[in-house]
Amino acid sequence: MTTLLYALLFAAAAAVANILGSVIVTSQKWAQQSLRYFMAVGSGFMMGTIFLEMIPESMKLQTHAPTTPSWPALLLIGYLIVHFFEHTFTAHMHFGEETHHEAMSPSVGFSALIGMLVHTFFDGVTIGAGFMIGTRAGILLFLAVFLHKIVDGFTIASIVVSSGYSASRAMGASVLLAIATLIGVVAVHAAGSANYALPITAGCTLYVAATDLMPEVNHEMGVKMAFLVFAGVGLFLLVSKIAPG
Repeated sequence: MTTLLYALLFAAAAAVANILGSVIVTSQKWAQQSLRYFMAVGSGFMMGTIFLEMIPESMKLQTHAPTTPSWPALLLIGYLIVHFFEHTFTAHMHFGEETHHEAMSPSVGFSALIGMLVHTFFDGVTIGAGFMIGTRAGILLFLAVFLHKIVDGFTIASIVVSSGYSASRAMGASVLLAIATLIGVVAVHAAGSANYALPITAGCTLYVAATDLMPEVNHEMGVKMAFLVFAGVGLFLLVSKIAPG
């Protein structure tokens, strides 16, 4: 099985989670509460992946391709790309359930969709770049993406519904996020190298984990959410030890 096909299969699994997240918008409250647990565990796993896998691998790639711009610069570029499309270009955007209904309009929903499409495109680039490096890196980066994909789908569906669109439009928006993920995989494989893609997506992932997810996690009082973040880091360490390749 080719590297591209492996990456597409795992990206498809992550993309389905986008669609599942949109279904939760109309589900019971317990399911929506469980998203906060996904945020906490996902943010911890993502932080472990960024600092213990993506950045070290980016440094290794740079030693083999010294003409590549420095990985810290590319990481910063990735961080700023997501910031621009989620919180500068987009009029209103935060993760989780949309509660600011008075601030919503069809144009706000559309701009949020554009921002999330960019974000999920880079999710696909992350998975694709991981499998270009190796099976172990691919699995770890896939899990880092998968653990926040349900939250992505829930977020965009909640924003779309609050903006005045129908539930079917909300589902359509989550399907577009799924497609953008697959396009990201194809794009990085078409480029033929992870030298630029990996540090850029490390910056994108850092933004999602530290700027999008962690503030939502910190809204809930008590130590439970903090322990779930630590559990996410622990899960990364466990998987990194047993992942093949």
